[in-house]
Amino acid sequence: MPAVTKPSAPAQRWLERLNPQQRLAATWGEVDGEGKFAAGPLLVIAGAGTGKTSTLAHRVAHLVMAGVDPNRILLLTFSRRAAQEMTRRAERLVAQALAERHGGSHGATVRLPWAGTFHAIGARMLRHYAHRLGLDPGFGILDRGDSADLLDVIRHDCGFSGERRRFPRKDACLAIYSYRVNTGWPLERVLDEHYPWCREWAGQLQKLFRGYVERKQAHSVLDYDDLLLWWHAAVQDPAVAREIGARFDHVLVDEYQDTNALQASILLAIKPDGAGVTVVGDDAQSIYRFRAADVGNILAFPENFAPPARRVTLEENYRSVQAVLDAANALIAEGSRQYPKTLRAARAAGTGVLPRLATVLDDRAQAEYVIREVLEAREAGVALRRQAVLFRSGHHSDVLEVELLRANIPFVKYGGLKFLESAHVKDLLAVLRWADNPRNGIAAFRALQLMGGIGPRSAQRCLEHLATVAPGPGDTAGAATASRPFAALASFAAPAASAEEWQGFAQLMTTLADPATPWPGQVAQVRRWYQPMLERRYDDAGVRAADLDMLANISGQFANRERFLTELTLDPPQASGDLAGDPLRDEDYLILSTVHSAKGQEWDAVYLLNVADGNFPNEFAAGNAAAIEEERRLLYVAITRARDRLHLVEPLRYYVTQQPRLGGSYVHGARSRFLTPAVLGCLESFTPAPAGGEAQQEALSGAALDVAATMRAMW
Repeated sequence: MPAVTKPSAPAQRWLERLNPQQRLAATWGEVDGEGKFAAGPLLVIAGAGTGKTSTLAHRVAHLVMAGVDPNRILLLTFSRRAAQEMTRRAERLVAQALAERHGGSHGATVRLPWAGTFHAIGARMLRHYAHRLGLDPGFGILDRGDSADLLDVIRHDCGFSGERRRFPRKDACLAIYSYRVNTGWPLERVLDEHYPWCREWAGQLQKLFRGYVERKQAHSVLDYDDLLLWWHAAVQDPAVAREIGARFDHVLVDEYQDTNALQASILLAIKPDGAGVTVVGDDAQSIYRFRAADVGNILAFPENFAPPARRVTLEENYRSVQAVLDAANALIAEGSRQYPKTLRAARAAGTGVLPRLATVLDDRAQAEYVIREVLEAREAGVALRRQAVLFRSGHHSDVLEVELLRANIPFVKYGGLKFLESAHVKDLLAVLRWADNPRNGIAAFRALQLMGGIGPRSAQRCLEHLATVAPGPGDTAGAATASRPFAALASFAAPAASAEEWQGFAQLMTTLADPATPWPGQVAQVRRWYQPMLERRYDDAGVRAADLDMLANISGQFANRERFLTELTLDPPQASGDLAGDPLRDEDYLILSTVHSAKGQEWDAVYLLNVADGNFPNEFAAGNAAAIEEERRLLYVAITRARDRLHLVEPLRYYVTQQPRLGGSYVHGARSRFLTPAVLGCLESFTPAPAGGEAQQEALSGAALDVAATMRAMW
């Protein structure tokens, strides 16, 4: 087993901020007989708040300082922002280490060209190996909305939309397809375990998905799942797997507990012996099973290699007080198969106040309790934005939101449409996507219909006209001839209603597809052409125009059109419309979020709603042991978001739906099965007084009445 490298004394100081376990993980490996830094497989179990990001950044910096070429480091994350943050931290650490080594400032910088999400790296790999895979190197990438729309078209073409019995809609079809791809399960198992109401349509769904794949291949486009599926298929060839593996000396994977079957298989294919592989994650925070994430990947990781991978556990927590951690430790300790860990608070400010289990009457009392505690904390110096209300499902905060408005408390609720799901953004990107890939008939169909007078029939007629354009002598497939089909746009007999716009559109597409046209300024060109259509199609054109101006501005950050379209599709920005109201006009605002959206965040005070069976765990998890365990981990994630104060709120009543607005029918909530005696021993039980309680007591004061005597006198 390799020994831990001991950095020279001058370079040691930049590692001193790490605790012993973090330092062990960051410096794992040694210089081999050829003078090259090497390391066996390493699994870092990073408990909540234990400095995972810092440890991983220090490892990257240590590799660079040990002489590893940054071009030969592959860093796989689950968001582009995570990759950028890791690169920035590693760059600062390398600069610090070099300054210490050379006794002064040092201008060297480090760049990690192979840092990104699994999907973004997969897209780059597929473009590189496209010809060997029978793939057009200029393939387009469909976002989720486009994928669902294409499935809907094929669903209609197959006649399934006219069935007398309910056939799944496009979004359900896409979810089934995606789960089937990412788990590798047979379609029948996916339907049996997750979509039992669709069992009867297994044959039709098989036909639908086959048509979907064929249509994507005909248009030379891949969807989000294909980026992993094609990469996975490519590395099943031993030669391709060896080539990709040989590109990198070290492969680091963040949030490994969130990987699916395809991602884990890709990693093992390119590095079957585990040389240089470091994965970081926490099995206790695996909460994305609905996205096909498999906690078994991290649990089984060490045994994939001989000898097994080294395991380092980070348990020193830099976020929460010990009282919060005690509750989290007690909760997760009662789970089934897991890596044992006990979080210890690194903060020196005592153990903290016990987390509170507040028992309230109903959802209205729950809202009143949260508002009272939020305002008290605010008066005690805890800003609203340092407090968060978390919940299992988005609708759980409905009553609270109404009461927050009445109490004049601004808030942000996380969730909503992605930026790329906005119609005007999809319009503009359709033009660019078609220019980038002339075979992308899906983008073409949308772009053509932006002009007045052109509907589906005219758009189809135009595409058939372009298909008749034969390649010229010596023409080859690719960007060099991309402008040829667009040159034929000028000769198409467009409907009279679009005549004024048509020639400008034909010229725009020819210019965009010309390889000699520089990338900077292309988005602005499309933006200017699209302005009249934007004003005609949307009432709030001014607001939407600002989104398009932002697109034009950020396009300059990308080297070329292909990279711009790929990155924007795989990691889109959020729309400003995701915010509830406009909290930035106020001095402060409260955070409302689902637990899933809160992962990776932290707040001084956390209020968790509806901690009862049916919510924690969710009612749909009943009878499934794996689902129950994930629900336990979800509650664990919620608890570990709190730094100082934690409030778990359990209403006694849940009002029945489908009754008159002021109906009084309700059911009693059952205490969450996760609140066992061990967990309850870490909590302060609290029952707030009902509103107006003091006035009630005053009204009942006075001389005692002997009601019992009155009852006896009746007989």
